[in-house]
Amino acid sequence: MISRLNIILAASVLILAALSLLVGPAALGPGESLSAIFSSDGGTAALIMREIRLPRALLGVLIGASLGLSGAALQGFLRNPLAEPGIIGVSSSASLGAVLVFYSGLAGASLLALPAGALVGALAAMLALIGFSRGNTATLTLILAGVALSSLAGALTSLALNLSPNPFASYEIIFWLLGSLKDRSMEHVWIALPLMLAGWIMIAVSARALDALSFGEEAAASLGVDVGRARLLVVGGVALSVGAATAVAGAIGFVGLVVPHLVRPFTDRMPGGLLLPSALGGAALLTAADIAARLIRPAGELNVGVVTALIGAPFFLWLVAHSRREVQS
Repeated sequence: MISRLNIILAASVLILAALSLLVGPAALGPGESLSAIFSSDGGTAALIMREIRLPRALLGVLIGASLGLSGAALQGFLRNPLAEPGIIGVSSSASLGAVLVFYSGLAGASLLALPAGALVGALAAMLALIGFSRGNTATLTLILAGVALSSLAGALTSLALNLSPNPFASYEIIFWLLGSLKDRSMEHVWIALPLMLAGWIMIAVSARALDALSFGEEAAASLGVDVGRARLLVVGGVALSVGAATAVAGAIGFVGLVVPHLVRPFTDRMPGGLLLPSALGGAALLTAADIAARLIRPAGELNVGVVTALIGAPFFLWLVAHSRREVQS
């Protein structure tokens, strides 16, 4: 059943990625669009496809996979169906790093300045969380540390916006915080891909430990699982994946929350078996949301972070209400 689900989700990702290559303001037909990617000439169509649409489609798949995978890993590790990548403070810390680059005026100095700032913020959050995780610290402490980091990063981001002397910088900060795949290049893909791959490997290695942790930390330890090592792998993997995603696309929320819940009924409900379907589902959802962001143009293109929030926020409220009814019954 899981293998069939993975095949269906992988096919959906390929179809949506192909559709993403065909959507845009330039009037290019399907055949012209796809052939221009492999064309040897340097015409306008080839430039549009290779430098604008292809990086956007690739980032949609990579970032969606990272967010979906990270959400599934955290929900399994924390044994909390409401957990998502933002809960450990990596997304907000990465956003703060990028905001500080905007605030200092370094964003225009180099294409790499903004991703570098976001990655430094994500790395700082990861090191802080790893520091809290030493000594077999309880999972609750890790959650509280993540909430504290997220609150601090959010407060400092608001402070930077409040003190920004340049209104144009404030606009750029707000626009970036909304999350977008617009105007990204292949350089952004090459910046994010190695870090995401490293994060995916760390999470995949922890799959067996996540299954054992579903019975509790004491039970997992009795089964021979090194809980401290598993904690480092999950936290480090999520930090690398989400930090890299935030570094190149800004803050995109709710994908890591929604996707594991959508695919869980079609799996064996074990955290390890949920990882790959969630990664594929996240890639499909974010790519579809980015296509919708380009097609829905009330006054210009919507940011994809706005679309995912419009999907995720009502789902989150339904999930809270559903969980409350289960507790009461």
